[in-house]
Amino acid sequence: MTSRERVIAAVAHCEPDRPPIFATLTPQAAKTLSRHLHLPYEPPLDSMLSTRISHMSLLTHLGNDCVGIAACAPHYRPSYLHPDGSIVNEWGMRFRNTGMYREFCAHPLNYATDVEDIDNYDFPDPNAPGRFLEAQRTIDQFGQSHAVVADLETAIFETSWYLVGLEKMLADLLLRPSYLSALLDRVMEINLDTARNLLSMNPDIIWAGDDFGTQHGMVMDPGTWREVFKPRIRILFEEFRKIKPDVRIAWHSCGSIWPIIPDFIEMGLDILNPIQPKAREMDPLRLKREFGRDLVFFGGIDVQDLLPNGTPGQVKDEVKRLIEILGKGGGFIAAPAHNIQPDTPVENVLAMYKAVMESGRS
Repeated sequence: MTSRERVIAAVAHCEPDRPPIFATLTPQAAKTLSRHLHLPYEPPLDSMLSTRISHMSLLTHLGNDCVGIAACAPHYRPSYLHPDGSIVNEWGMRFRNTGMYREFCAHPLNYATDVEDIDNYDFPDPNAPGRFLEAQRTIDQFGQSHAVVADLETAIFETSWYLVGLEKMLADLLLRPSYLSALLDRVMEINLDTARNLLSMNPDIIWAGDDFGTQHGMVMDPGTWREVFKPRIRILFEEFRKIKPDVRIAWHSCGSIWPIIPDFIEMGLDILNPIQPKAREMDPLRLKREFGRDLVFFGGIDVQDLLPNGTPGQVKDEVKRLIEILGKGGGFIAAPAHNIQPDTPVENVLAMYKAVMESGRS
């Protein structure tokens, strides 16, 4: 099977020759692997969560069956350096680049109190010229051989709290000031315009998400989620399918989100990511038993302990165990439960890929 055929079979709940794999890397991990494999290092692309669309030549060399595409910042509105040394992106968010991730140091809408504050804010143009050039280059290079995953990055909640600050966002979900609905709707509309552009490029999967979970439970109570976020996510899903009826929808949410998984199924979700195995109630065996007929599982390989601290043998054994559980009858895309971090030994990354490759049907 080709990589693309393998992914299409798995997401249709058919058992392919082996489970497809789609790992992502931090830049440091990509540098280390490139050096080890004597390959040129590809710098990360410019998007809010660039790890999901970067290092594709390296990752396909390792064995990835999917490639990611997303909206990149247009050249006319690049990030710039603030006088205090922080970086300002096209959304006006200020952060310091720690090398692996962006650590926010200022939130441009933390003053927002009413609808006028949202109406007057200079949001990015999702239809700006040049925004999808990198996506097209990736499709031109890999689109025939690999499944194309259109990454919508953060859908509503995370982008909104990046703008106002997490503490303010969580408090305002209880207080409900007038600006809140206007902000959430504006971010949703930007995502919809971005999705329309990406779906016109005919991807196999569209991947959206927000982190609604922590290690031990949800960031907010399920009732608040159902009142505020579920209706907007439903609008996203319905619009995706109006544009491309056969697209498979993936949703990313780190942490423990067991209480709302049935809600996602009811809205028509196809693929759940990242299956953080050490989070409460996210045991792969229980997930497969309860939801395996309705959902494809994407992720599940532990990055908190196994990949950085295990031996190559332990990595191979655990990956094979997950494939036996989550891959039975199809419905599994093997992947780490987050980006592969710089503290992960090269030998463990290679062991993960080898375990997937060796799991094929004899």
